[in-house]
Amino acid sequence: MSLNNLIDSLATNGWYVWDDFVTPEQRQAIKDCIPDIALKDARIGNKASLQGNKTIRGDQTVWLEPEMGVPITQYMDKMDTIREELNRQCYMGLRDFETHFCRYPNGAFYKKHIDNFQGQGIRKVTTVIYLNEEWQSGDGGELVVYDLQDQELFRLEPLAGRMIVFMSENFPHEVLPTQKKRESIAGWFLTEKIL
Repeated sequence: MSLNNLIDSLATNGWYVWDDFVTPEQRQAIKDCIPDIALKDARIGNKASLQGNKTIRGDQTVWLEPEMGVPITQYMDKMDTIREELNRQCYMGLRDFETHFCRYPNGAFYKKHIDNFQGQGIRKVTTVIYLNEEWQSGDGGELVVYDLQDQELFRLEPLAGRMIVFMSENFPHEVLPTQKKRESIAGWFLTEKIL
């Protein structure tokens, strides 16, 4: 079962790739819940330091909420099942989940970063689900994952339905420039409740 594989791989490698995590129908239903008008240029930083900086990241995002539709609720319920299992088997103390839809227009990228705000460590586990239909080699937008010594570990193609899960603080990563529109859902299991 893939959930057990995820637990085993996170414990040994710190990351796991789960192909076909969402079906084509689920991908389309989620995308149908995202109004284009809701997408905003992504920013970097946190709270008072939030700023737009297209030299670092060029995607557009919208935070996902259950009120956006049943497909979003079903996705969040599925992620909550994973959270509960990580707590049960790995004693991670995960208390919440935050998630947003990301769209990278042609040419956009996200430079190397770690998924925790400076001075905070509440993001414990990162998830990214790819929604790109018919991605092909040469389309760009691969995820490049590094270790803490800045050595490249692997490049992941953003294939539709694929999810990568990794320990947020252990793996700097970047999104290479896209050659066509790239869509995904990024999420984080948190050690504190979102207020």
